[in-house]
Amino acid sequence: MLGRRFISFLRRTPSASGKVVAEEGKAKTWGRRIVSGTLICLTGGVALSALDDLSIYHSCSSKALERASKNKPIIDAIGEPIVRGPWYNASLAVAHQRQSVSCTFPVSGPQGTGIFQLKAVRNGEDKWSSFLRASDWEILIMEALVHVPGNEEKQQTFRIKVSDDLPPPASNACTDCIPQESSGNVDKK
Repeated sequence: MLGRRFISFLRRTPSASGKVVAEEGKAKTWGRRIVSGTLICLTGGVALSALDDLSIYHSCSSKALERASKNKPIIDAIGEPIVRGPWYNASLAVAHQRQSVSCTFPVSGPQGTGIFQLKAVRNGEDKWSSFLRASDWEILIMEALVHVPGNEEKQQTFRIKVSDDLPPPASNACTDCIPQESSGNVDKK
C-alpha cells in the first residue's frame, strides 16, 4: 500500500508537480528575504550603537583632556602636549539611558604616560538628533594615574585627583529670613 502511494506521487502530472515546486520556491524566497532583512537590521543597529559609543568616548575624552591641560600637577608629571591613546585601549560604560558615562582611557606626554578615569553626565535632552551631533558632558569625577619613567630609583607612579579648582562660593547672609523667637521666652503673668 505504501509503495502504491509513492508510485502515484511520482506519476503526478508535470503541471501539478510544477505548481508545487513553484510554491515551495516562493516560500523559500520569502523566508530568505525575511532572514536577510533581519540580519541587515541587526547589523545596522549594532553599527549605530558602536558609532554612538565612539561619539560619547570622543566627547568625554576631549573634555577630560581640556581639563587636564589646565591642571598643573598633571602637566608637571607627564608634560605637554597631552595626547589621547588609541580608542581600542579605552573602556566605556554608559548607564541611565545613555545619560551617564564612566570612561577610562590611556594618555601620554613627553615625560610619561597615564590613564584618565572619569564619570560624567550628559547636559541637555537625549533626542534622536543628539546622535548626529556631539553632546555636552559634565565631568563629575576625574582622576589620573600617571607613570613617570626614569632610572630605577626615580620611577614614579601616582594618582592625581583632578578638580575644577574653583573656590567655593562666598556665603551670603540671608536677608529675607525673619528671625523667630524661641518658645523658651514665654512671659508669665
